[in-house]
Amino acid sequence: MRFQSYFNTAILLISQYDGKVPLVHFLKQYFSANKKHGSKDRKWIAHLCYSYYRLGHALKELPSEERLRTALFLCSEEAADWKILYDEKWLNTWSSELPVRIAFVQTVYPQFCMTDIFPWIEALGEGVTASEFAIAHLIQPDLFLRIRPGNEQQVLQKLKAENIPYTSISSSCIGLPNATSIDKVLDIDKEVVVQDRNSQRIAEFLQLPKIEGSVSLWDCCAASGGKSILAYDILARVQLTVSDIRRLIIENLKKRFERAGIRKYQAFVHDVASFNIHQTAFNLILCDAPCSGSGTWARTPEQLYFFTKEKIGEYASLQKKILANVVNSVADNGYLLYITCSVFKQENEEMVAFIEGSNGMSLVQKNLLEGYRGKADTMFAALFQKVGS
Repeated sequence: MRFQSYFNTAILLISQYDGKVPLVHFLKQYFSANKKHGSKDRKWIAHLCYSYYRLGHALKELPSEERLRTALFLCSEEAADWKILYDEKWLNTWSSELPVRIAFVQTVYPQFCMTDIFPWIEALGEGVTASEFAIAHLIQPDLFLRIRPGNEQQVLQKLKAENIPYTSISSSCIGLPNATSIDKVLDIDKEVVVQDRNSQRIAEFLQLPKIEGSVSLWDCCAASGGKSILAYDILARVQLTVSDIRRLIIENLKKRFERAGIRKYQAFVHDVASFNIHQTAFNLILCDAPCSGSGTWARTPEQLYFFTKEKIGEYASLQKKILANVVNSVADNGYLLYITCSVFKQENEEMVAFIEGSNGMSLVQKNLLEGYRGKADTMFAALFQKVGS
């Protein structure tokens, strides 16, 4: 009966949730107000809610209870304690193999099409395989850590000492199961940075610019500062400037820089979409632009569920305003690195065309950083150089 109760609670929460705040915050508020739920209760109720939204826009016509049972079936490798929710037909077909579970659901609901999960196929950018990308939303991505320079040996020793399983992706990147608790084992931001596998690959683009001497770098949409820390670690000599439109973000970023041992930098609140800073020229600008976040929705599936196509154009318009101002602050022969965690061509390839037509900017390299086959985020990056006058 306990798992039936979890199911009923999840249905109640789904009926109340409108997507206006991240699901993680909505659930946290609910659990804070309902202390009767222990840690295991919270885990299973959250799993149910996230499973429901992982179906994206598929089977929205079903009653919530029926849709949740279907979502749980697709998102779970075994029935385990959820058996009470299903009849023998479902239980006898339950397989650890996702394609088998998908095939069964299609026999129960012939209208179920995998690409209905992510229905904006015509809006996808180059290199994104629609069916594989859609299926990936049913799978929880991994947790990825970037080991900061000089900490490789001690980090791995600590993980081994605590018997924490991990996969070495590269000398500095490791992957762990998403629910792994590492806060009490590793020194976050000092030894390791919690950073997606493909976000770490931005290092490949940071190593391309040919800049002699010290690098003056402006991270113009810094957010949590993860890519600023990456640039600080990758570039030998860097004069770091960071900005964001949100004051609280800048205050939190300063605390994170302190933990990371970054002392010399400039930070300020700035609306880069509305104002440029002509008086300063940087030889490298990092523009991790506000975007749909569509390449990360396997982590936040509620955003997939509530997303509407009109928002793509809204983000593209904002990006153009940002970029129109940013290019004015790129020094002659300097570089602009444009980044999104989007899979939409309007935010990626079409923005590349927009930048190429701006102020002498020339494309050096662009790449889709595909993550949906490896339980990671999918990102896009393009590096430009301003041809000196």
